[in-house]
Amino acid sequence: MTREWQPGLTDPSVSAIARTETLLVALDFDGTASELVPDPMSARAIPAVKKALTDIAALPRTTVAFISGRSLVHLREIAEHDDDSPIVLAASHGAQYWYPGDGEADVESGDADRMLRDALLDELAPLLSGYPGVELESKTFGIGIHGRPARPEVERRAFTAVDEVFARRARHWRRRTGDRILEYSSRDEGKDTAIAVLRAHTGATGILFAGDDVTDEDALRVLTADDLGVRVGPGETAATLRVGSPQQIAELLEVIASERAARPE
Repeated sequence: MTREWQPGLTDPSVSAIARTETLLVALDFDGTASELVPDPMSARAIPAVKKALTDIAALPRTTVAFISGRSLVHLREIAEHDDDSPIVLAASHGAQYWYPGDGEADVESGDADRMLRDALLDELAPLLSGYPGVELESKTFGIGIHGRPARPEVERRAFTAVDEVFARRARHWRRRTGDRILEYSSRDEGKDTAIAVLRAHTGATGILFAGDDVTDEDALRVLTADDLGVRVGPGETAATLRVGSPQQIAELLEVIASERAARPE
């Protein structure tokens, strides 16, 4: 049963995750750390979230991560993430990783998949030019089609046209939909994969994961009783808590930071 988080009131689930021995705080980026914006590459974490994550990352036995469908290069750009960052990145729905002190994990797509992606981009670019506001994105392991700047009826027609291309040329690729985005990937990983990989990498005894979209439910569904799932905004969800906005995520994270800093070692 999902319940609304009430700022200012003590929540036992929040207190429990704040006091776990080894904590991983993992967030989706778009719509969770940042507002949703028409231009995908202009997204940035809101200042209150950035501050809260900085506070949390400085605590002992605590790791902060972004888990995103973005390609690693694009996630690093929008997250304003440099080589000295303490934040772990899981990009491309868990197919790419960046770790503090180690850098990018060595994950490569096959030549055949890259060639097919490039051929699909060549076909889709002129096709989508006939759908004003629909934008095409090349990803490391696939292709994203953004409909947010377009009128909804234009988006629907564009997505149908793209589906027809993939049905003909790349039926085996994984299809995902999100908030006004359609994605196809040559890889099968999802955000559930990222949760498992990061749990093993960090040795987390508890994970807080927050997300706002359909693909985030893959991660929320694999959380355990020792974890805490948070849904940002409306929609069916497997999360324990729901908040209304990235601003409320920042408030929740500051509670985590405060309670964790105060816990006895």
